[in-house]
Amino acid sequence: MVINGPNLNLLGVREPEIYGKETLDGINNELKAYAEKRGADIEFFQSNHEGEIVDKIHDCLNKVNIIIINAGAFSHYSIAIRDALKAVNIPVIEVHLSNIYKREDFRHKSVISDIAVGGIYGFGSLSYKLALEAALDFLKI
Repeated sequence: MVINGPNLNLLGVREPEIYGKETLDGINNELKAYAEKRGADIEFFQSNHEGEIVDKIHDCLNKVNIIIINAGAFSHYSIAIRDALKAVNIPVIEVHLSNIYKREDFRHKSVISDIAVGGIYGFGSLSYKLALEAALDFLKI
């Protein structure tokens, strides 16, 4: 399951100098094609609403083997998303398009990173493919 948080629906339009010109649909299509080549099923979810993300994480229980998440701004302060990820006890890989450590100080802290298997940031849309590759390797697919 690939979960995307707030404002990621505006990829390609929102600050392309930071987030790139590729759309979320474009990224998802590339991931889907890559996953299929590797024999893996993949699903996508995006919401600008914290509660919807929490609900989607809950829905993953006993259905999903790993979660790749770019929680966007929620990464830096959403204890609700962190608690949901811990509650379902599904391995998590955290993704960010930009290098959060080269940005504003408030972006340097993620409340998700210490419960994640690992994280990938700073490689633009390639961050997602690298996360998928890591997920497949983690799952031995």
